[in-house]
Amino acid sequence: MSENKKIEKIVGVKGMNDLLPNDSSLWELFENTVHSVLKSYGFQQIRTPIVEPTPLFARGLGAVTDIVEKEMYSFEDSMNGDKLTLRPEGTAGVVRSAIEHNLVYDGPKRLWYSGPMFRHEKPQRGRYRQFHQVGAEALGFSGPDVDAELIMLCQRLWDDLGLQNVRLELNSIGDADERNQHREALIAYFEKHENILDAEAKRRLYSNPLRILDTKNPAMQDMVNAAPKLLDYLGAESLAHFEGVQKILRHNSIPFSINPRLVRGMDYYNRTVFEWVTDELGAQGTVCAGGRYDSLFSTFGGKATPACGFAMGIERLIELMKVAGEIHQPALCDVYLVHQSDEAQMQAIVLGERLRDAGLDVVLHCATANGIGNFKSQMKKADASGCAYSVILGEDELANQSVTIKAMRSEDGRQTSVPFNAAVDYLVDQITGATDDAHCCDDPHHVHINH
Repeated sequence: MSENKKIEKIVGVKGMNDLLPNDSSLWELFENTVHSVLKSYGFQQIRTPIVEPTPLFARGLGAVTDIVEKEMYSFEDSMNGDKLTLRPEGTAGVVRSAIEHNLVYDGPKRLWYSGPMFRHEKPQRGRYRQFHQVGAEALGFSGPDVDAELIMLCQRLWDDLGLQNVRLELNSIGDADERNQHREALIAYFEKHENILDAEAKRRLYSNPLRILDTKNPAMQDMVNAAPKLLDYLGAESLAHFEGVQKILRHNSIPFSINPRLVRGMDYYNRTVFEWVTDELGAQGTVCAGGRYDSLFSTFGGKATPACGFAMGIERLIELMKVAGEIHQPALCDVYLVHQSDEAQMQAIVLGERLRDAGLDVVLHCATANGIGNFKSQMKKADASGCAYSVILGEDELANQSVTIKAMRSEDGRQTSVPFNAAVDYLVDQITGATDDAHCCDDPHHVHINH
């Protein structure tokens, strides 16, 4: 290679984004909050692989859905010829795992998951090719109570995150025989208005006419609004189930609107379907969606098992938190160690380990390519870290076997000289006794100190 030839820079895959440190604290706040809410409802975590057999999604989601037809990252394993897919959603993998490991043999399970999903879509705000979801799946429950419980769980999460401009849309798509009757009526209706259908609707007319109801084409809206409504084809059991969900929501003051055009994008849904939507994020207004999928276990060869769940897009909810004015920048540490000379650095390292043993978060100032820096530059780093206290070790401190402790968040910036061997107890007392002050104990992950 020529010495003058410029090495080409490698950049990330389009639509697959890095999570940078400045944004990670808001993600941590969201994740800690949602995990706490899920735990309060008795949900346990499950982790499934990112890669699954391609037939899992083709069979479960439906061969004529947009996800399967256009969006899946599928490939053949060059080692053995297996057909594999990067998971585009989480429910199919959870159900596959529940069947494979017989998870519901001893009774229903409440499970939750979190992680990356992959869809080959045009990247835009709130829509990425690698995106992240939190999902909850209630397996083995047949009544409307668990449908309502999942919705109420979401409402609690929005409240805990301070999100107000999120509204609930609700519908029932009934059971298979009811959808088949409605499907025949839809096809007959759309055939009469074929001159209004766009190319996508014509393609779906006989394969998946229900999805035409979800069109965003303005020229088709009036015609679609007048189409036969699935609610008119529901039998007594489906209607009773739907009314049961509504009754619980009304009794618990959860506002909702019924959207008869809400159908969801996967074939496995039945009866209850719902979406949480907002007008704050432009075109990508759905932040959480779910519903009941009683036939999915049977579709995958398992024993018939009723189930209901939801998934929420983390990126979209983080955007919504930002719109709501949420700013979360926790401090990097409780204590920042400042030092000069090799001997002082050795003492600082010892003190840092003792402080961590006591449960404090500690950052030790370390050298860069420009050296260790003087006290002034180190103190700037200490201030930028958001620490509650900086600990200074210089020649005077070494001579006196002491440290100088500076309160970084007090108006007077008071400094105190403390014997080296008493520094840990002093700092623990100061920090754990100052829970009302603005320091890093406000960080929700920082809970290891018993205040």
